[in-house]
Amino acid sequence: MSDTPSPDLDALIAVRLSRRGLIRGAGAAALAAGLGPVPTLAAEPSAFDFPELAATVDEHLHVAEGYEARVLLRWGDPLFPDVPAFDPTAQTPEAQEQRFGYNNDFVGFIPLEGDPNRGLLVVNHEYTNAELMFPGLGASDRKGVIAALSAEQVAIEMAAHGGSVVEIRYDNGRWAPVIGSNFTRRITANTPMTLTGPAAGHPRLATAADPEGRRVEGMINNCSGGVTPWGTWLSGEENIHYYFQGTLPEGHPETGNGKTMGMGSPQYTWGRFHERFDLSKNPNEPNRFGWVVEIDPFDPASTPRKRTALGRFKHEGAAGVTAGDGRYVVYLGDDERFQHVYRFVSAKAVGATRAANSTLLDSGTLSVARFEADGTGRWLPLTHGQGGLDAANGFSSQADVLIETRRAAKLLGGTPMDRPEDIEASPKTGRVYVMLTNNTKRTPEQVDAANPRAANAFGHVIEITPDGADHTAQTFRWEVLVRCGDPAKPEVKATFSPLTSSDGWFGMPDNCAFDASGRLWIATDGNNRRATGRADGIWAVETDGPRRGTSKHFLQVPVGAEMCGPCFTPDDRTFFVAVQHPGEPDEEGGLGSYEKPSTRWPDFSADMPPRPSVVAVTRKGGGRIG
Repeated sequence: MSDTPSPDLDALIAVRLSRRGLIRGAGAAALAAGLGPVPTLAAEPSAFDFPELAATVDEHLHVAEGYEARVLLRWGDPLFPDVPAFDPTAQTPEAQEQRFGYNNDFVGFIPLEGDPNRGLLVVNHEYTNAELMFPGLGASDRKGVIAALSAEQVAIEMAAHGGSVVEIRYDNGRWAPVIGSNFTRRITANTPMTLTGPAAGHPRLATAADPEGRRVEGMINNCSGGVTPWGTWLSGEENIHYYFQGTLPEGHPETGNGKTMGMGSPQYTWGRFHERFDLSKNPNEPNRFGWVVEIDPFDPASTPRKRTALGRFKHEGAAGVTAGDGRYVVYLGDDERFQHVYRFVSAKAVGATRAANSTLLDSGTLSVARFEADGTGRWLPLTHGQGGLDAANGFSSQADVLIETRRAAKLLGGTPMDRPEDIEASPKTGRVYVMLTNNTKRTPEQVDAANPRAANAFGHVIEITPDGADHTAQTFRWEVLVRCGDPAKPEVKATFSPLTSSDGWFGMPDNCAFDASGRLWIATDGNNRRATGRADGIWAVETDGPRRGTSKHFLQVPVGAEMCGPCFTPDDRTFFVAVQHPGEPDEEGGLGSYEKPSTRWPDFSADMPPRPSVVAVTRKGGGRIG
């Protein structure tokens, strides 16, 4: 079938491709004809001042000329005193609990005493690649890998999940961890946590090990997140279905809920050694995951809290902003095809002290976004008793609404999106940017104004403007900032500014960050030789003025890796990024292996596998990034 929507819808979509869409389209046509960019646009100064990096694919990490990118923390690096240097052939669960975890994703920086050169780095460790971690597995597919793992290797995997809190300091021209800091902490898949908010204590969260439904062991698949104004770390649990094996008992009431969350496609074999990950023995255990976890990085003895008021789904991010009336607003993406964009508004205003905000995220209103074809939108409250969220539809309480947030959102009529990932608000304009990674399963009949391409392989970015500049308003306006992909290929229908170079376009937007000036930086997940002919990395994107929609390439990760966790220090003099799963293959089919990874970055030593790492980017000679 054609990849073209009906004429009426096509006209509406064209309108939603931004107020400057026609200018960009004309410019793109001029470039395609070899006429060059529109002169008035070319004369406009760029918001970003750095030499653009060539877009390639190789074994190394590259950054724009004039900048340095140094590895700050690698998987396996000791975080505590008296922990020996990392030896990948002598791993133990106990040692991994004292070392930096695997596959770092979200990165947050919290200054200590207001000092931009000293702070706490908080890092999510999303998942593990056993085939790259352990020698001798010798498997060619995922099933073979998980079948080959021992109980001890699974325990190492569990210890490598979760997160890290690390004090870091800038001294003598570089950042380094403070080994022996009182703030250092590892959080794992076994760390005790508390369930709080409306769903806490509900029978659907109860298990034999926790009959009260209020205490959970660990967090898993923590992807992106956020840092609150009161100095806590929000960490979103994403693809929790990977960890549960077995099947629910026939006729069990959680069968439909499990299907909605994707149960039945395990990527780990934890249930073979730990009954809580076996659905047949603990059918309620999955309901205890899929939440946003709030962690106090200043108190290593504190108990992390799973805030059920923010809903249960596959959380990609949890970035927030304080509204004009003082209430805290958290924007949330559910990272799966045809899932939704959410917003949580706290019931109370942010308090003046950390203690005053200790329960702030336990009460408030969670809503799902509905994007209309005319460029307006509404936040639909997920409130029990409203809009059909009642007993007649299987929701007996607000706890049910939150445990089955996905079903509730669809019942209300939220717009199914193309994999909503990170969602962040500009600190300068208040406009909100939604990263939509891709959706190759969207058919022409499913195209709408907010998701304007069938078989959307490259994703797009939506800009939301809250009505009245009020993040708590029930209505908003929206438009597409860019449709991603190669603008030189008409069939892709990309809409970058014509000033974007052949190195400047990208596909698969994933995470994003704003610097102190309010400039947008986007990290990607899915660029490779096959898909785009370039590696993942960081692109700087203009959001205002005649150059709006212009993108510029700043940083490139090694082959097989994904770019995650962009984060600036408050003075914009350091840009932290996370390099996830280096060493994966860059072609169709098969797996990488410990013995033959696609790269051995960052050590490039024959006795060391590739190691996911956090990298600190600084400007040579000092100064602000970009």
